[in-house]
Amino acid sequence: MVAEVGQCYKPAMTAEETDTPGGGAFVISLDFELMWGVRDKRTIADYGRNILGVRQAVPALLDLFATRQIACTWATVGFLFCADKDELMASLPARLPAYADSRLSPYDDLAAVGHDEQKDPYHFGLSLLRQVQNAPRQEIATHTFSHFYCLEEGSDLEAFRADLVAAKQVAERRGLRISSIAFPRNQMSGAHLRVCRELGLTAYRGNERAWFHRARRDAEQTAPVRAFRLADSYLPISDAHDQMPILVDGLIDVPSSRFLRPARGAGALERLRLQRITSAMEQAARRGRIFHLCWHPHNFGVDLDLAFLTAILDHFRLLQDRYGMRAKTMAAIANESLNGQRPVGIAHG
Repeated sequence: MVAEVGQCYKPAMTAEETDTPGGGAFVISLDFELMWGVRDKRTIADYGRNILGVRQAVPALLDLFATRQIACTWATVGFLFCADKDELMASLPARLPAYADSRLSPYDDLAAVGHDEQKDPYHFGLSLLRQVQNAPRQEIATHTFSHFYCLEEGSDLEAFRADLVAAKQVAERRGLRISSIAFPRNQMSGAHLRVCRELGLTAYRGNERAWFHRARRDAEQTAPVRAFRLADSYLPISDAHDQMPILVDGLIDVPSSRFLRPARGAGALERLRLQRITSAMEQAARRGRIFHLCWHPHNFGVDLDLAFLTAILDHFRLLQDRYGMRAKTMAAIANESLNGQRPVGIAHG
């Protein structure tokens, strides 16, 4: 089952962490996808600058994380593990999705993709991935091979399995073992989680615990749903967003707490949003729970202003000193949870 709104969970373990008794954990996950994550909604003409800006955002984020000793999980689209188009075409899954809306499938667009990263920086990014791979305390996870949409009409389970197998294989060619997944558009079901577990994954990023964050098809992302999500960034519409990991059919849900939108100036609304984040972080630290922040590098592609993020990391340092909060990857949270070093809940229908 998927642990989401309408389900309840209860603590199943009480063992404290070996290095952070009661201190909680600060988790960051990034959806690293370049044009593959937005190609069905945006074009290079109207969004290309954001995608090119990722080439400045990734090293800037890695420098900031290294300076602050911040762990981060980079959920990466499998296409980006390929050095060129020849390798990409040779890595395609054995079964492709048959979406009812053909615009969702990237495979029909492959003919127009350039040969390599130099000729097509919108669709290839192996040099950026290698920077992440060589940086300290960074986990490379999967965002599926093709930015796969699990809940869209025409998306079948065997195509998802083939997609995930392809993602694992292309990662292994780069010397990487994938343990965690962040689902594109946060679309997932219990059946998809079981496939992940069967293929050896241990962690996934679940959705926030509010009805407007529930896993749903894109057509169900209505204006009221989006409005509630935006308002919740500033006002306490949903819970405080400190979370505990949830055991779901043998897989650990490391639930999202907050999506980090780029700051829009330094006015009262942005201060309110910062306070909403830092207060939830503090509650997580005091209660020994998790605060999980996520975003896309391309969100900062045209305005690489990291002041808002730096303020969050400043607060994390305070919580680290005061409560023993630690920065963790999704894989680390899963390992601690499965080994009994971290309290975990169990999902129930």
